Amino acid sequence: QVQLVESGGGLVQAGGSLRLSCAASGRTFSIYGMGWFRQAPGKEREFVVAIKKSGGNTYYADSVKGRFTISGDNAKNTVYLQMNSLKPEDTAVYYCAADASPTFRYGNPHSYDYWGQGTQVTVSS
Repeated sequence: QVQLVESGGGLVQAGGSLRLSCAASGRTFSIYGMGWFRQAPGKEREFVVAIKKSGGNTYYADSVKGRFTISGDNAKNTVYLQMNSLKPEDTAVYYCAADASPTFRYGNPHSYDYWGQGTQVTVSS
């Protein structure tokens, strides 16, 4: 089992920045990739960004390219999501997820095996 704990959410004005963290514990050696998803009220959970553990390849949703950056610290089993130039439409609960499959279909939430509890990000206009 893998446990994921997110932190760093909060309230920020449009144009501001936030950094989310996701610390993994447990059988972290089984993780092939990690991702961030978000879910706004009344909407489906959507892919935001992901990183492959081996090699560090990163993948971004078009809506966040150029504004969000994912990075990882394998020694700390932690991934970070730096969010800049935030917009009100970025408001959502952000979830960290870990994929234990070598195929790592990073954009598909059903491919992920472990999820954090979520952290609220609210961007005011």
